[in-house]
Amino acid sequence: MKKDLPENLVENIAIAIVMESATPEAKFWKVYLINLKNDALETVLVSSKGYGEKDGEKIKTSILRHSIGNVPAKSFIEIELIDEQVFGLTNEYWLSYYLGGQIFDKKFIFVPESIVDTNMTRVPLLNKPGVLIGHLINN
Repeated sequence: MKKDLPENLVENIAIAIVMESATPEAKFWKVYLINLKNDALETVLVSSKGYGEKDGEKIKTSILRHSIGNVPAKSFIEIELIDEQVFGLTNEYWLSYYLGGQIFDKKFIFVPESIVDTNMTRVPLLNKPGVLIGHLINN
């Protein structure tokens, strides 16, 4: 039963949407998994999708599935490129990984219009501007 399963909290893991570069014509964005743990993540899988409404019409993007493999301690890895056109949608990233033989999973949700300048911060390890979602604690 679900109540008998251990509560595996996902801590010191984040998903960041990062501005890689900008020109007067366009900005270029990537999505990263940030591992601030002292341990490597094993067998990492990430699925991503976007959904919402635009001009009164329901929109859904394709579901993308990424088999990442292992992510070393205190490191980051690129998940995918992201187009500014989907920033008006809900962008959802479902992360699953193993740590110490136990499975962990968490859904990270960027709500519509949350990827804006006022929400930008300096992303740890990458040292670039971006919008970060995660439960980060001091080690």
